[in-house]
Amino acid sequence: METNQIGIVIVDDEKDILEFLRYNLEKEGYKVYTASNGVDGKEIARKVNPDLIVLDVMMPGIDGIELCNELRELPEFKDTLIIFLSARAEDYSQIAGFEVGADDYITKPVSPRVLIARIKALLKRKSQTKAIENVIDLGSIIIDRDKRNVIVDKQSIHVPKIEFDLLILFTSSPGKIFLREEIYAKIWGPNVFVSDRTLDVHIRKLRKKIGNHYIKTIKGVGYGFKE
Repeated sequence: METNQIGIVIVDDEKDILEFLRYNLEKEGYKVYTASNGVDGKEIARKVNPDLIVLDVMMPGIDGIELCNELRELPEFKDTLIIFLSARAEDYSQIAGFEVGADDYITKPVSPRVLIARIKALLKRKSQTKAIENVIDLGSIIIDRDKRNVIVDKQSIHVPKIEFDLLILFTSSPGKIFLREEIYAKIWGPNVFVSDRTLDVHIRKLRKKIGNHYIKTIKGVGYGFKE
C-alpha cells in the first residue's frame, strides 16, 4: 500500500498537538483527518474509514478509552489500527487502553521520528501475509484466517487483531513454546518496544475468549499452544 493511500484520523483536544501531528504525518505522505473531541472523532472515522486512528486518552465528553471501545464494537473498525497517544503513562491507563482493543500505546512527549516509525511498523505488520492454511481445524477450535473468524465449541467468537495474530502464531506450531522476544518480533515487529505487561494483557484476554487450558505458559520464558 502506498503511503498516500493511507488515511489517519487523529483525535486530541489540544490544537497544538493536532497541528504538530498533522504536519509531520502529511509530510510523510499520509492523508490526515483531525477532530478535537470524541464525538467528532467517531463521526469522522465512520465517514472516511481510515487505516489507522490516533487517540488521546483524556478528552471532554467521550474520552479516548470509551471511544476506542465504541469503535471496536462496530464491524467496520474490527481490524482498524488504533494507537493511544497520551500523557498518561500509568500502568493502569495503558492496560485500560489495550483491554479496549488498542494496537499500541505511546506516551507523550514523543518525537515525530519515533511516532512515524511506530506507525509504519504497525502498518507493515497489518499488510504482511503468511503462507499458512486458510482454515485451521483443531477440533474444538476452528480458525478461518481469511474471515478472521474463530469458532470455539461450535460458537463463533470475536477475537481482536492482536489476540487473533497471537492465536495464529501459537497454533502454527502446537506444543512449541514461543519466546517472548520471538512473539514481540513476529506480532509487533522487530523495531517496536513492547512491555511484558502488554503481552500478558493480550494473553489474558485471549484465554478468556478461547479457554484457559489451550495456552501454555512457561513463566519468564514465553507461551505456546497445548497439543
